[in-house]
Amino acid sequence: MSDQVHDHELQPEATEGFKVGEKKTIDEYQKLDANDESLRKWKESLGIGSGTSVSDPNDARKVVILSLGLEVEGRPDIIIDLKQPGAVDKLKDQPFTIKEGSTFRMKAIFRVQHQVLSGLKYLQVAKRMGMSDKMQEMIGSYSPNTTDKPTYEKKFEPQTAPTGMIARGHYNAVSKFVDDDNETHLKFEWSFDIKKDW
Repeated sequence: MSDQVHDHELQPEATEGFKVGEKKTIDEYQKLDANDESLRKWKESLGIGSGTSVSDPNDARKVVILSLGLEVEGRPDIIIDLKQPGAVDKLKDQPFTIKEGSTFRMKAIFRVQHQVLSGLKYLQVAKRMGMSDKMQEMIGSYSPNTTDKPTYEKKFEPQTAPTGMIARGHYNAVSKFVDDDNETHLKFEWSFDIKKDW
């Protein structure tokens, strides 16, 4: 049995009846119904109109994932700085070690550029001995970062590593960040080992 993850396994779950809204520029959002108090509060909650944009005109990406981290209670955080050249490519060959039964969670620090980002999600498929486990985490919708808020941080829901002799071993995983338009912003392969101890 293959532990390779295929593209069809990394498709986000669809919400029945949900339809992606019409895309608007930041200027269009700022001018939208200027006299509507509830809309003004919604735009403020997204951060539209506050601070100076930190979008890089030479970088066309809408989302820039700056770092990924693994938090485990009682242990130092493992942080992968994705700004370093080749950092994503090294993930597959440098597995994380997770103690069986331990509670951990992932986190991401990222920047949004150029336009409002709708429905960013994190998808992950992990495989071992032909068995696969898929998870999906909703991250949310964000306006482009500003000098007032230069980055966003998302801490994922805590997970508990499986236990027992069958659960221990090496896992291959593929993850991606995708939005409501089904645009993939980052996709990477990585691996981890579940062990009896650290």
